[in-house]
Amino acid sequence: MQNANGSTAGSSSESGEASAPRRNSKRPKYSRFTQQELPACKPILTPRWVISVFTLIGIIFVPIGLAALAASNKVVEIVYRYDDDCVPSNMVNMKVAYIQNDTIDKTCTKTLKVPKHMTQPIYVYYQLDNFYQNHRRYVKSRNDAQLRKASEANETSGCDPERTANGAPIVPCGLIAWSLFNDTYNFAIRNRNLTVNKKDISWKSDRDHKFGKDVYPRNFQNSTLIGGAKLNLTKPLSEQEDLIVWMRTAALPTFRKLYGRIEQDLGMNDAITVQLQNNYNTYSFSGKKTLVLSTSSWIGGKNDFLGIAYLTVGGLCFFLAVAFTIVYLVKPRKLGDPSYLSWNRSPAGH
Repeated sequence: MQNANGSTAGSSSESGEASAPRRNSKRPKYSRFTQQELPACKPILTPRWVISVFTLIGIIFVPIGLAALAASNKVVEIVYRYDDDCVPSNMVNMKVAYIQNDTIDKTCTKTLKVPKHMTQPIYVYYQLDNFYQNHRRYVKSRNDAQLRKASEANETSGCDPERTANGAPIVPCGLIAWSLFNDTYNFAIRNRNLTVNKKDISWKSDRDHKFGKDVYPRNFQNSTLIGGAKLNLTKPLSEQEDLIVWMRTAALPTFRKLYGRIEQDLGMNDAITVQLQNNYNTYSFSGKKTLVLSTSSWIGGKNDFLGIAYLTVGGLCFFLAVAFTIVYLVKPRKLGDPSYLSWNRSPAGH
């Protein structure tokens, strides 16, 4: 039977059945994006382009490397390892017993000579070697909620084995806080004390967000086994910057942490008298302790690696640019020459 438009009923039903699957199809709607038909840049790396790019990289990297190396060489450092020097001569073979004996005076006085003029600020660091702050159990032994909020002071989960002392929660709990570095340094020059500014030595984000202004130490270092420094019970954790610096754990077993700043220039050949309190026990794990005084530059402290890396990459790029130029001039080849295709080459011996 035909409809008004001349089509038959049968053909109509057939077309309806055929279009049903098309309506229910999961095929995405056609677009040039889904079919990857958008215009694309497909640069051809011609010899001139390759040589130009390598030359440009060399021109950029070599000056940066020279500048970084020059800046690093301008940094003046005084590095003094004192863990062995500060042990009395009669206890050289009993270092652990010496450091654990509270009746022995741990004061150690040394004189350091300034090799070059040092412009303020002069940063004072302590460096520890063979101390694995990145150990999994050590890193996890803290409770961030307790450090931030006074309402969470009794929350000590994750702080094993330093959770409680004498049956009461420890604030701050955990191995990181418990092992807080406790050596101290006092400096003098020409019988005049050098003030070490310990303000703003930590990250501002840590002071503002990770350590609470209403969280005070409680029951800290109050057990029989003392790990390190004690904290001022009248100051909130956000103001105890030695603790904040220490609790930003280092990724490598040799690391430096900022102790303070000397805001005074030091002249060449000046003699600095350092009075150290050698309290921190690194002898049990064959660790080393080093005092570092350093100036800074636009790249930070003394570090030749960045400059050497830039010079190495820039020099390599220059070498490749010259090598490709020689090859291009001595034995040029036509771009897109099909004779170089493997299937167009004559077999060996023919």
